Amino acid sequence: MRKLILIAHNVRSTHNVGSLLRTADGLGVERFYMTGYTPYPLAGGNDSRLPHEAASVNQRITKTALGAEQSVDWRHESDVRTLLTSLKSRGYALAALEQATGSVNLDDFLPPERLALLVGREVEGLESEILAACDHILEIPMFGRKESFNVSVAAAMALYHLRFDS
Repeated sequence: MRKLILIAHNVRSTHNVGSLLRTADGLGVERFYMTGYTPYPLAGGNDSRLPHEAASVNQRITKTALGAEQSVDWRHESDVRTLLTSLKSRGYALAALEQATGSVNLDDFLPPERLALLVGREVEGLESEILAACDHILEIPMFGRKESFNVSVAAAMALYHLRFDS
């Protein structure tokens, strides 16, 4: 079975994080990394946030995650570049889900056996230096008037496709 990792970089919304956790659980994502300023659930004894801040963020995430924060193997990593380097050294191809020059239609992409999918900020997307570090840039075709999907919806669509496309 294909090994999938999900990375949410600088995603601000706790509701989107909770939704991404549920999607990661439902589609059997190996690990979910929250990087940059992406909010994350309570991290046990390793949590460096102020207790009231961590509790508030956790409450908002768990409202949408509905327990997936406990069933998904997740990590918070502040430095996405270090994480990407580590994943590459462990044999993962890196794919950004982004509308960008040179992107490949998701339907035309044949995923490798080990793939890390990066999603980013709602409006601005992923930074150009992060896109440059990726092996692939994938795009979901749009057929309506809107130019993009919500980050959690787009990640769910892409992960489903990547999980079951051979």
